Amino acid sequence: MTTTTTLLVIAKEPRPGRVKTRLSPPFTPLEAAALAEAALADTLAAVAATPARRRVLVLDGAPGPWLPPGFDVVPQCAGGLDERLADAFAGCTGPALLIGMDTPQVTPELLTADFRDCDAYFGPAEDGGFWALGLARPEPALLRGVPMSTPVTGAAQRERLLAAGLRVRDLPPLRDVDTAADARAVAALAPHGRFAARLTACAPAGDRRASR
Repeated sequence: MTTTTTLLVIAKEPRPGRVKTRLSPPFTPLEAAALAEAALADTLAAVAATPARRRVLVLDGAPGPWLPPGFDVVPQCAGGLDERLADAFAGCTGPALLIGMDTPQVTPELLTADFRDCDAYFGPAEDGGFWALGLARPEPALLRGVPMSTPVTGAAQRERLLAAGLRVRDLPPLRDVDTAADARAVAALAPHGRFAARLTACAPAGDRRASR
């Protein structure tokens, strides 16, 4: 098996008001940030357990106690998401797989990439985006200009890979955590993770009022 040279996680520092704003309501900004931190911690734990020569957190913000050992931390560049993703790959010299912080249900098995029979990995997200992108030969131009945060982002990115003549291996679709409904569905898929535990602790405001 060809071990992925680099595993990349692109993330925002989980600070209230800056992350997971679509979770408010029903959650408070503080609770939304706590859920984001738990999702990031679960993601980093999965990456830490995956065979790799290098693990990199591409971070908007500052690292905190949620960061496990064994990760290099590099800052995100300025610009749109396509530019930031492209820049993350630009720092890699060999095969690399990039994921975000929105899929705490991810497992080391899903992240263990073997590029012997393909040039790219593509993990579609259920909302039309993508949760993972792997490149045997990182080429930032494959990401620049792809429209991000739209219902067709994933399709556009995958088409970009195919248009470049790459052999694409598809990963299973995963659900991103954007809304409260997403959070409940994802927690059910990984009931023993930090994210599920934090969701249980963060009862929505309506539930709290009803229980008084």
